[in-house]
Amino acid sequence: MSGNGLVSEWVIGRRFAPANNPFWQNRLALITGASSGIGAACAQRLGRAGLRVLLVARRRERLEQVADQIRLHGGQAEILTADLSQDTERQRVYNQVCEQHGGIDVLVNNAGLGWYGFGAQMPWETALELLQVNIHATVHFTLLFLQRMKERGFGRIINIGSVSGGLPSQGIAVYGATKSFLDNFTTALYRELAGSPVKISVVRAGPVHSEFCDTAAERPGGLHLPTERMGVTSEAVAERVWGLLRRPRRTAYIPRILAFTPWVEAGFGWLIDRLGPLLLNKHK
Repeated sequence: MSGNGLVSEWVIGRRFAPANNPFWQNRLALITGASSGIGAACAQRLGRAGLRVLLVARRRERLEQVADQIRLHGGQAEILTADLSQDTERQRVYNQVCEQHGGIDVLVNNAGLGWYGFGAQMPWETALELLQVNIHATVHFTLLFLQRMKERGFGRIINIGSVSGGLPSQGIAVYGATKSFLDNFTTALYRELAGSPVKISVVRAGPVHSEFCDTAAERPGGLHLPTERMGVTSEAVAERVWGLLRRPRRTAYIPRILAFTPWVEAGFGWLIDRLGPLLLNKHK
């Protein structure tokens, strides 16, 4: 099963099972990057659980398709188009959501961009776009909605990170650095929020089989990621997100076996120093 489609095959053709999670009924979840891949899968999963989902991304047509599928199967979905690389667009989304809904209960910071290749060949415009979406958008939305959640007395924030955040790797210097930032940012806030009804978590995902790799390769100078044919499905990540909402904790790996990755750099960094450049050259 591939994450390339807007909705996976196991969702199409069946109605959402009746939600048996009264606590989550009609709570509002905002999901960024919800037009495809992990974001679309998260929207589907939370919609099945009875949450109202607000889908945010640039591509209106794709958002409409995802929202239509959720509604078709009994869920509640709204869309809001925005270019999250822009400060003014993020502020507009926040203002509109607060005016119309008073706030949100769940924030899934999923929007993210990738690029694979030699860092020295990465156009600055591409690097800046990665920083704006992967870091600026996540931090901006988190800080805006976090305060609102604290005022309302409840909230869940899930940041979609990557195992690359703890494992510096050739070919993804900027992307990996943005995910390392998210690890640090999320961990610090998790500790600040200890004992409060607002919780924040980061999903450290390994390779995910979705259109993310194709999109990364389409950017100027980009190569296809060597992991593009590997990885878990977007639906598996969405299931982990749903689990974190019900049982919050600081970090969740997908797949779980990747929990060992923090030890790889400490124990085998010297080997990666030697093999990394060879692997990237070979792939190119």
